[in-house]
Amino acid sequence: MINEMNYERFLIINGRELNYKGIFRIDELYSTINRAIEEQGYEKREKRSEETVREEGRHVYVELRPWKEVTKYLTLMIKLKIIMDNVTEEVTTINNQKRVFQKGDLTIVFDGWILTDYQDRWGMRPFFYFVKGMLNKYVWKNPIESNIFGQLAGDVAHVYAKIKKHLNSFMETSAKEMLSEEEILKQVEEELKKEVELAKKEGISN
Repeated sequence: MINEMNYERFLIINGRELNYKGIFRIDELYSTINRAIEEQGYEKREKRSEETVREEGRHVYVELRPWKEVTKYLTLMIKLKIIMDNVTEEVTTINNQKRVFQKGDLTIVFDGWILTDYQDRWGMRPFFYFVKGMLNKYVWKNPIESNIFGQLAGDVAHVYAKIKKHLNSFMETSAKEMLSEEEILKQVEEELKKEVELAKKEGISN
């Protein structure tokens, strides 16, 4: 388990949303998310979970912060905020089977973070921390570190595409109109990489 307060944090992907309205199953949604996270080598971590009952239906909020250690001093973290509104239950027939489903408004917000601990690596000495930064910027780049932005974008795109494909399976859309998982992944990954490049040019926020 990581303690984020011990790291310097950089927000690279900010507020990528996946929106859905219709039927779904909460247990299957969680299973899809957990599987997608594990496939990319992340450790599961639930930060917050709450549920309230309202007249129009349940409101559910879950925040996940899975993380992946790339090196001893470099960690990736994906923050997922899962928001379900007006959730009710209904019996629906899908594939000739009657099942109980949840129905409501679903929003999943993705943030992608890079966490670094280079000050510890350089013995908490500011001068050597500065030298390391200059070497990385002007002289050489660690192959793992230089690709870290693309890796984070690919990981977020993978999780997004898996969830999107799962939710699409509940929609009454013809096969011709529905994008495949590979098409969703390619589209989202390209968009996220543009966002990452923009963040690098404008200066990473922390």
